[in-house]
Amino acid sequence: MTTARDLVIIALDVPASRPLQQGELSLALAGAELIDLLAAQAVALDGEDIVPGYRPAIEDRLLDDAAAALVREMPYESVEEWLWRRGRGLYSTYLAALEAEGQVARQRRRWTLAGAGQAVPVDSPERRRAADRWASSEPTLAALASAVGIGEDKGGDSTSAGGGAGDEAVVTVLAVVDDALRELEAVRQRRAIEDAAFDNVWRGI
Repeated sequence: MTTARDLVIIALDVPASRPLQQGELSLALAGAELIDLLAAQAVALDGEDIVPGYRPAIEDRLLDDAAAALVREMPYESVEEWLWRRGRGLYSTYLAALEAEGQVARQRRRWTLAGAGQAVPVDSPERRRAADRWASSEPTLAALASAVGIGEDKGGDSTSAGGGAGDEAVVTVLAVVDDALRELEAVRQRRAIEDAAFDNVWRGI
């Protein structure tokens, strides 16, 4: 399992302090992928630019897809650019993969209308591994989860996440994820204000 997969399972398994949004989760998942690629020495950071390294053998298909998506010629992509490009629809991609692998099932309820049902993790070694990582307050997973509103009392902090060589790069990625999430929220707020103003104009006609 990867940090991104663990984050999806935790998002489905742990109560959030606010409604989870796919856009926020997708940005966080792109950050999780980059952190795992840093750990695999597939990339390094030059400031906030992503410098690709050698292409390691990666068993996880989605993380291997992430490695294949790296910009390998100068000018290299920044962490922010990576989050917005790679993150587009990424939560849906991970959820579909976990469902196809039998890691996630759809829970139907009698009082709901016909539909796919709520996605829930099945009991599996992968779910237990994610739960153990969560219970231990592993800094990187806790910081990513906290950023999107999951288990904010876990104390996830981008300044403390890490635990080995490349800690500074991990902190950089987490900080850029936080910035991207704030930017996304600001865009949503502006759109809500604009929509409300437009509605008021029509009501006044």
